[in-house]
Amino acid sequence: MAQKLKIFSLGGLNEIGKNMYVYEYAGEIIVVDCGVAFPDDDMLGIDLVIPDITYLKKHKNRVRAIVITHGHEDHIGALPYFLKEINVPIYATKLTAGIIDKKLEEHNLLSKAKMKIAAPGDRLKIGSFEVEMINVNHSIADAVALAIKTPLGTVIHTGDYKLDITPILGEMMDIARLGELGKEGVLALLGESTNIERPGYTLSESTVGDTFEDLFKDCNQRIIVTTFASNIHRVQQIIHAAARYGRKVAISGRSMENVLEVANNLGYLDIPNNVLVDLNTINKHPKNKICIITTGSQGEAMSGLYRIAFSAHKKIEITPNDRVIISASPIPGNEKAISNVINELYRKGAEVIYEKLADVHVSGHACQEEIKLMLALTKPKYVIPIHGEHRHLKAHEALAVKMGVKPKNIFVCDIGKVVEFTEKGAKLGATVPSGKVLIDGTGVGDVGTVVLRDRKHLAQDGIITVVVALSSETGQLVSGPDIVSRGFIYVREAEDLMEELRILSAEVMSTCLSSKRHSDWATIKNVLKSRISDFLYQKTKRSPMILPIIIEV
Repeated sequence: MAQKLKIFSLGGLNEIGKNMYVYEYAGEIIVVDCGVAFPDDDMLGIDLVIPDITYLKKHKNRVRAIVITHGHEDHIGALPYFLKEINVPIYATKLTAGIIDKKLEEHNLLSKAKMKIAAPGDRLKIGSFEVEMINVNHSIADAVALAIKTPLGTVIHTGDYKLDITPILGEMMDIARLGELGKEGVLALLGESTNIERPGYTLSESTVGDTFEDLFKDCNQRIIVTTFASNIHRVQQIIHAAARYGRKVAISGRSMENVLEVANNLGYLDIPNNVLVDLNTINKHPKNKICIITTGSQGEAMSGLYRIAFSAHKKIEITPNDRVIISASPIPGNEKAISNVINELYRKGAEVIYEKLADVHVSGHACQEEIKLMLALTKPKYVIPIHGEHRHLKAHEALAVKMGVKPKNIFVCDIGKVVEFTEKGAKLGATVPSGKVLIDGTGVGDVGTVVLRDRKHLAQDGIITVVVALSSETGQLVSGPDIVSRGFIYVREAEDLMEELRILSAEVMSTCLSSKRHSDWATIKNVLKSRISDFLYQKTKRSPMILPIIIEV
């Protein structure tokens, strides 16, 4: 029987984040990337969202390895949760491996991990697959695309990429190798779609350095810069600008400290002597000779910049003599959070410079012309757009058609939907289990739809608790009903309504206890909930959660 190559996503399609892609051939599986997404606004109390790996757990004895394209959270953040279930070798470049090690150390998994370091140009033999690492440019060093060779053909998985002809560190994207693969023949291209709506080319990271030069030169204020912790190219340019104009640099934010420690130890940063200072010592230096690099470019609550802006940071207080540079663009959904932080900084009197005011950020993702270049170089027979919401995937489809790919050879999929390749061609196959697993504190997957619905209900309408005590001997009412309101109305301002609720609850209890048909506790609770809910809606047009509590004494 002819073997099939199956490709499907468990995250990263029709969404931003939690990238995870599965390649399966002859009963063997490799996984590409293992990322997290950040919770939507309606996921109250949720910390992170990770892919549902039910399918992989079911076939864990067939999973040969996991290959990582680069060290961003949306590509590595779920690894600790994955490895607790499926402990297989992890292949990654040197910096990516260093960042992963730091993450696994926090989860006490470092000693159990099977880390394999690879470099661009390496070819990894993993079961039936040969995976070649190809250098690409991105907003983090050591990013790679993958050429996954199978008996049915070569599949190119781009990861996140852009074409940067003047990169800060390392070489430009290996377009020569991509072109060679295109001449040899590419079965399919899984190409990222994040910036597909932007025409032209993405600017080089080095252009931001010119902006920093202008912002640091002749500045007589303290400078605070926030950017993504993982963007060591950006951090390097900030440090260079600070050193050139005689400023000491302090780091604020645990994630920033961790990434810089790894990057510096591995030789990915060039930090002049005596430039870095401890955050505790910044007040010993003149303010116009200090630069602080911090986390919080997305307005995240409890991040460095958020705490600084809202006067919750123990060591940094914003003054009118501060220049704050936000060197990042908002991830979709974070616009309001960033706006709140910017407004608060202005209220404190600081000067705030962000993307709309100056060229303090460039993207790490390919725009339309670079995506066209990728398609032109690789000449794929089939295209599967990845890394984006549905509008991005459809725009990628349209662009691929313009580049000569047959419409029937383009698969715009959803997570869990399998694309099957055989010697005869490709088609959509079955659907595997997929979805979102929610992380709440140390709980993994124990918060589901029902719990989220209850949290939303509580947040919107509050709760009314009805407490009654029944005699264990006679089954009659001993005390109560007592009414407790939280998040619904303030009891002292609605004493009449609370008294009416007590009377209604007492009547319901009396009726139920005098009727054999309604004397069990479950029935009594249901009747209480129904009657109180109807009463409150008639009175207030609101529907709080009703929680009856019956105590036996």
